Amino acid sequence: MRLLIVGPLDGHITTASRIAMSRGAKVATIGDIDGALRALRDGKGADLVMIDVRLDVSRLVGGLEAERIVVPVVACGIGNDAQAAVRAIRAGAKEYVPLPPDAELIAAVLEAVTEETHQIVGQDPATLRVLKLAEQVAPSDASVLIAGESGTGKELMARFLHRKSRRADKPFVAVNCAAIPEALLESELFGHEKGAFTGAVARRIGKFEEADGGTLLLDEVSEMDPRLQAKLLRAIQEREIARVGGAHPVKVDIRVLATTNRNLDEEVQRGTFREDLMFRLNVVTLRLPALRERPGDIPHLADHFVKKYCQANDLGPKYLSEEALRVLTSHHWRGNIRELENTMHRAVLLSAGAEIDIDAIMLSSQFTPVDGGEQGRDPAAAAAAMATAGGTEALVGRTVADVERELIIDTLEHTLGNRTHAANILGISIRTLRNKLKQYAEDGIAVPTPGESERAAV
Repeated sequence: MRLLIVGPLDGHITTASRIAMSRGAKVATIGDIDGALRALRDGKGADLVMIDVRLDVSRLVGGLEAERIVVPVVACGIGNDAQAAVRAIRAGAKEYVPLPPDAELIAAVLEAVTEETHQIVGQDPATLRVLKLAEQVAPSDASVLIAGESGTGKELMARFLHRKSRRADKPFVAVNCAAIPEALLESELFGHEKGAFTGAVARRIGKFEEADGGTLLLDEVSEMDPRLQAKLLRAIQEREIARVGGAHPVKVDIRVLATTNRNLDEEVQRGTFREDLMFRLNVVTLRLPALRERPGDIPHLADHFVKKYCQANDLGPKYLSEEALRVLTSHHWRGNIRELENTMHRAVLLSAGAEIDIDAIMLSSQFTPVDGGEQGRDPAAAAAAMATAGGTEALVGRTVADVERELIIDTLEHTLGNRTHAANILGISIRTLRNKLKQYAEDGIAVPTPGESERAAV
């Protein structure tokens, strides 16, 4: 866990640093926003940024967004200043922490950031087999391809491999190849020099250099444009990259992990993925089973999420009834663990008492299989599944395109404008989602922007 503290924090910076380090964090401190942006631009990565609320939080958040540096920001200020907290949240901070810093509160913030990197919950034989193989290959430097449907925990497995490797004390850097426009992905991976293209106002270190000495995760690598795959192949083979606009190659020492929810053999046959790159990436392949293929894990995962969201919402302990467990274990789980987590979050909020019964288990009908098949491969199929499941009265007289559009917009609003999350829920690629949203916008339909719903709620 890498923590970057920006600003003086009213003299409490030493205390905050000591608390964070006692919790296992590596702490760096910088006095101003320009210095923070420069450090992050130069590859000195962070998993969390804590900024003095007296600084311009919106400028920091805007600078991070402009340079596509994804890192959560937490604001800190003296006491429980409600107005300062609201301003910081509206500016884009994820949380507000009062000063002087409380050890338990700092610990909770750090835990919230790192939670998803620490736990793999599973007792099913299918899960244990994958974990055993992961334990075997983790200490090596071999490239690993982690395959599985959306929502099966591929990035979680990648972080597990990193923690078990000889590089565990070095950076773990992830780049989502599906979430970054093709024109920008090369710069994101390899960095660029000042003036390399319009908007390149300063030199930017890419993910390869940021991960030097550690592990680089290429998330959803199958979504990468074939033209860029050739450069990626050379970088992996030679352990050498060239920044966009740069004249000199840069050596890097990294271990490469990759994830995909597609069948790469089929992508190779279609001509959308290079065969030599596939062989380079999958020295070892870990195939994560879908949740429906590991039913023994469902009760453990459901209980884990119930406890998580009871605590997150300051609720007392709750438990699942036998009937609720029966419904959960018999569901198809098109969205896998992500769908189960959302279901349990809703159930915790909807259940009136300590027992969570079937009336609080609201399953997503668009992910329910029809006639034993897997509906939901695209939004139109999901809409058809909804109609078959009993929603025909509301759909009669409407075109499939209308229903598909409504499903996509509703899902995007549910995810607060997060395209990647929405695409995963819908079961489509981020590229397909972007194309549809572009068409909707051109047709004059309002499309939720990232963070729009979140800002409206403040």
